[in-house]
Amino acid sequence: MHKVDKALENESNDHDDPVDEYNLILDCNKLLVDIENEIFIVHNFIRDKYRTKFQELESIVHNAIEYAFVVKQIGNEMDLSLVDLKGLLPKATITAVSLTSLTTKGKPLTEDELQKTIEACDRVLGLDSAKKKVHGFVESKMGSIAPNLSAIVGSDVAAKLIGNAGGLSELAKMPACYVQLLGQKKKNLDGFSSATSQSRVGYLEQSEIFQTTPPGLRLRVIKLLAGKSTLAARVDDASGVDPSGTNGKALKEEILRKIKKCQEPSPARQPKPFQVPDSEPKKRRGGRRLRKTKERYAVTEMRKQANRIAFGVAEESSRGDGLGQGFGMLGQVKSNRLRVSSLPSKLKLNAKKLKERQYASSSGATTSGLISSLAFTHVQGIELLNPRDIGLASGTQSIYFSELGTLSKLKTL
Repeated sequence: MHKVDKALENESNDHDDPVDEYNLILDCNKLLVDIENEIFIVHNFIRDKYRTKFQELESIVHNAIEYAFVVKQIGNEMDLSLVDLKGLLPKATITAVSLTSLTTKGKPLTEDELQKTIEACDRVLGLDSAKKKVHGFVESKMGSIAPNLSAIVGSDVAAKLIGNAGGLSELAKMPACYVQLLGQKKKNLDGFSSATSQSRVGYLEQSEIFQTTPPGLRLRVIKLLAGKSTLAARVDDASGVDPSGTNGKALKEEILRKIKKCQEPSPARQPKPFQVPDSEPKKRRGGRRLRKTKERYAVTEMRKQANRIAFGVAEESSRGDGLGQGFGMLGQVKSNRLRVSSLPSKLKLNAKKLKERQYASSSGATTSGLISSLAFTHVQGIELLNPRDIGLASGTQSIYFSELGTLSKLKTL
């Protein structure tokens, strides 16, 4: 508390030297950190003492200042319907505290424990009051200490960022993702959905730009604010570079321009015109393979006749009386055949010629295996002819019909 009184006394004095003023701001920031630590320690003491009376209260009320107000207001009262908590907590939190008090198993505190708890609550509230006064002093000096940062997020948010970071130099060294989380606190939703709650947001949500942004764009805007605030803090950290805050104003205009751009509706879809037709003849695939394919899948004469219908003449069908598949002009008066004859296909002719050519090339000078020396006559029946007379003396057949040929004799053992 002595440090708080000293800071408040220095507030009334005039400091013409900017170095002394900046050092005072740094001292105030360190003082704010000390106050935060002391509030945390005293808050833990209050929770340990009051846990015997109302253990579930610390899981409902997370803020240390609100917890001290509620404990001081309730005291040793067991029936919370007699305690007025309006103005201290939101309505949903008051309802949760009232319903939980009906099922709690706590016991009243002794007079000594209750007195120590109330004194601790008064100490927390006094520290919070001193913290607000120091914050007000730092905010009044932000225009000269950090003009660019104050131009973007405001003097009050700039003071909180610098105080939480531990100084302007420490804030300038932080990345944007850490600046976004400065001052983040756990929010008590009291069983409600967390879909609309802003998570991973700290002091920057108190800035004017964030509050005036539509909810759908706030996640994108908070990242922009964190990045531009880091740049502005680095400009302010280099003393004497931009004391008028011109860079901060330019960065703020850039953020507002991007927000306006995001809110613009998407451009209407323009009708796509048709492509200009190409009057030049296109190249078509030709050649022997394409001609064969066309001939293979060409419509036969039979199918052409079946697709035609004579005028005034009933066509025949597969089941008769017009039922089933119709035959068209197949089998009409002037047609004695069901299948109209057509010229042989070129493919079939080419395949036949190719087969004959392969057969001739494979046979060569050798005689056919179907030629035999046996002759059939209507007088003699089967007659064995001389191969020499019919030209079959070549090859192995000349051995059997040769005059010099003899039968081989096998020796038996």
